[in-house]
Amino acid sequence: MECGRGRHNRGVSWHWRTIATVWLLAIIGAILTGVLATPASALGWIGLTLAGCTLVTLGLQIATGTKEGYVKRVTLSITGAMVILVVATVVVCVVYGAARLLSWIS
Repeated sequence: MECGRGRHNRGVSWHWRTIATVWLLAIIGAILTGVLATPASALGWIGLTLAGCTLVTLGLQIATGTKEGYVKRVTLSITGAMVILVVATVVVCVVYGAARLLSWIS
């Protein structure tokens, strides 16, 4: 019975790693967008980051070869990436808005 449980835990760990990989990709995309994008193009790059996260999610989850929990894993991956990118969008808007306000005051 212990062997079966150990195998199950490794599977869960593998699935969480695929989910975390997508979240990490979203964080990296958000940071790169905040640093490299212009204010006019930032929202577009955030959208492209979400599209990339979606494609990576589907690829990683299909690559696991596990049918059980597929929808849950995809939902967790994409929802987590979306939450990260929403927070990044708010931060980018606040930073760009503050910079614009400071340039207007100066």
